[in-house]
Amino acid sequence: MREFVFDFEKPVVELERKIAEMRKLSEDDGVDISEEIVQLEEKAHTLRQEVFSSLTRWQKVQLARHPNRPYTLDYIAGMTERFQEIHGDRTFADDHAIVSGFGTIQGWNVAIIGHQKGRGTKQNLYRNFGMPHPEGYRKALRVMKLAEKFNRPVITLVDTPGAYPGLGAEERGQAEAIARNLFEMSRLQVPIITVVIGEGGSGGALALAVADKVIMFEYSIYSVISPEGCASILYRDAAMADRAAESLRLTAGDLKELGIADTILPEPTGGAHQDWETAIGAAKKAIVEALEDLNAYTVDELIDRRVAKFGDMGYFEDSEDEEQARA
Repeated sequence: MREFVFDFEKPVVELERKIAEMRKLSEDDGVDISEEIVQLEEKAHTLRQEVFSSLTRWQKVQLARHPNRPYTLDYIAGMTERFQEIHGDRTFADDHAIVSGFGTIQGWNVAIIGHQKGRGTKQNLYRNFGMPHPEGYRKALRVMKLAEKFNRPVITLVDTPGAYPGLGAEERGQAEAIARNLFEMSRLQVPIITVVIGEGGSGGALALAVADKVIMFEYSIYSVISPEGCASILYRDAAMADRAAESLRLTAGDLKELGIADTILPEPTGGAHQDWETAIGAAKKAIVEALEDLNAYTVDELIDRRVAKFGDMGYFEDSEDEEQARA
């Protein structure tokens, strides 16, 4: 994969490049500089920890969008013993921005549904940059209802900037498709586990995330709107996205504090793109633990807990005038 470096990573990356050059020099010329290399490696490790222990919310947004992070198909390949993809919504088309099917994770037979981005121009066009059309959400719901019929837990992997806002998508009922998923997922009679692996953008993410357990990676984000969109509305300037990100409280830590995320998965130092195997292993372990936990509940208990979980995420207060009017 092409190397992609953010500005805040550059000091670390430059030091690591210098270490690589010194190693090559030592191998080619037979010069013993092992002590200097060890010292630089320790310095690079310390510097990386310092940089990634004090990231701003906007920097975490950038990491969540890193083009080399593992995507849904990468997680499926790394977590499952077998997987059979299911295509199409049986109504209009097959949306390539949503991957869905049935597989086995450590002996558990499950349905897996996730947003899928592409790498490179050709793949991004094929996957519509991870932005589903209504037929993608209807395909996802079709698989969820099959999972319910055959008593299979549902695993969803969230990674989308949001639902596709194009004219065709709106004509085919984008809002209805998302709303239908929210309604059906709230009463689905099997366990639902959501893992936010990158971006969780607005209703396009929530349409796959009405779950019994919401797990977020350390550098993933989940928000009602993108920082750029928020900045365009509030400040009339998308370039103020960093300021908007601070106000949105969209990081995993923020959402755990707000009671929206249940679990935060630590990422390898530098982000999930630095070590796919560790990141995918962490997701698999968390999913299996969640499956074992949710297996203890009856169907009625699952649905009651799910509805209560999302009902507790917000509240409203009556004004004195409204209270008096009802009296």
